[in-house]
Amino acid sequence: MSRRPRHSRVVFPVRKPSSRWRRRLPWLLLLLVVVVLYRSLLQSLVLPPEGVRLKVPRGSSWSFVAGQLADKDLIVHGISLRLWLMLRPGDEVLRSGTFILRPPMTLDQLVRRLAEAPDGTPPLVLLEGMRYRDLAAMLGERKDVRQELPTLSVTDMLAAVGAEETHPEGLFAPDTYDIEEGERDIDILRSLYLRQKRILAEEWAGRASGLPYKSPYEALIMASIIEKETGSADERAQIAGVFIRRLDKGMRLQTDPTVIYGQGENYRGDITRAHLRQMTPYNTYRIDGLPPTPIAMPGRASIHAALHPAEGDALFFVADGRGRHIFSATLDEHNRAVNRYQR
Repeated sequence: MSRRPRHSRVVFPVRKPSSRWRRRLPWLLLLLVVVVLYRSLLQSLVLPPEGVRLKVPRGSSWSFVAGQLADKDLIVHGISLRLWLMLRPGDEVLRSGTFILRPPMTLDQLVRRLAEAPDGTPPLVLLEGMRYRDLAAMLGERKDVRQELPTLSVTDMLAAVGAEETHPEGLFAPDTYDIEEGERDIDILRSLYLRQKRILAEEWAGRASGLPYKSPYEALIMASIIEKETGSADERAQIAGVFIRRLDKGMRLQTDPTVIYGQGENYRGDITRAHLRQMTPYNTYRIDGLPPTPIAMPGRASIHAALHPAEGDALFFVADGRGRHIFSATLDEHNRAVNRYQR
């Protein structure tokens, strides 16, 4: 019996990509993404000659801004902005307010612009050591702020911002704040109050042990005194250490800024012996312990110092006339420093 010859099949080998190409493929894709992204950053936004108004509400995210830009057809895809922010070396600050975007402007220039102060609504700049009356006066001068404070008593204002305290001093965090046009002054104060409350709670949670404070509010009082005593960042903890040791030893604080605060509108720029003898709730030459309230708006650094005083044996300090202080452990050393630097 004869057999039918078999027809052999020709099998062509399938060439698999080499391991070298498999290793290179992710890098090639990444390079392609970077090139596309970089080109989009260099391309100018489609802006009319008069520019475009972009409003960034307080608390907005970059994703929200990217969506706004895409809706206005200023960028093709919001993903390009998000990718660029991911590749930048650090987090870009997004400011709130109204911005005028004027041509020519690339996407990278847009990111930098939104990290700066907005147009038409200058920020509210509150310096460490300012008083509440200064804050209220600054708000009262703003034409872009809806004024309600002039019709409220201090008690009503504190109730409106949700404060439990009965005195406004020190309750509002000093910083630079972006204000939205038409924002109410009471809403601004509420934001400043909540920020200071959050800062104080964070610092109180990590405080050093063995401090003589009965509450976070007492630490805020101490921080306000430290804020008024020095403008040198590296001295805050030292000054805090002096005051803490004086409290522990039953010594009076004897600090001039509290005396000045107790004089109120009567203070004329120079402390006299009569001021030091006068009995007020804030005269720490006459009262024991802390005054009843803060005397200014302390920043986070002074709050941190009040809760992390430097160790040492100094019980006195005196200004050296150059913006710093000389610290002494004994009264004799202190008197010599006073004679040298003050008299």
